[in-house]
Amino acid sequence: MQAQAEGKTGSLGIALAKLEDVVNWGRTGSVWPLTFGLACCAIEQISAGMARFDIARFGSEVFRASPRQADLLIVSGRVSNKMAPVIKRVYDQMSYPKWVIAMGDCASCGGPFNNYAIIQGVDKILPVDVYVPGCPPRPEALFYAMDKLREKIKAEEKLGVREW
Repeated sequence: MQAQAEGKTGSLGIALAKLEDVVNWGRTGSVWPLTFGLACCAIEQISAGMARFDIARFGSEVFRASPRQADLLIVSGRVSNKMAPVIKRVYDQMSYPKWVIAMGDCASCGGPFNNYAIIQGVDKILPVDVYVPGCPPRPEALFYAMDKLREKIKAEEKLGVREW
């Protein structure tokens, strides 16, 4: 009887944390990607949502169809000069804070397409947070990139409030 009285008192106690840490912790578990695929890497991105790989463990099981509901743009595949303004417009319409993953060699550095029609890396038009190497990269590589993105989100120091 006496051991029980010493260990648990029934009080809830106090938990202290910075507001930034709590908000960033919440963001790491609910990153919502946009449905946007450009080439063969998009097949691997789609398979990441299937039961075998299960992207739901990252809180990203619902690929949003509208950029206004998404906060993660996964650029999967080669970006042509004709598609660049479209990607930029979609990125601008996304909710804030927003992140970008360049999935595959083509999105990262142009891949084997070193010509005038393909942009040599999506980072020429968008700020990229995480690069995923491979041609095409496996879903596991995308999950690793999402882990790195979660680490980056947790380390952010501002709450991401847009200044007007």
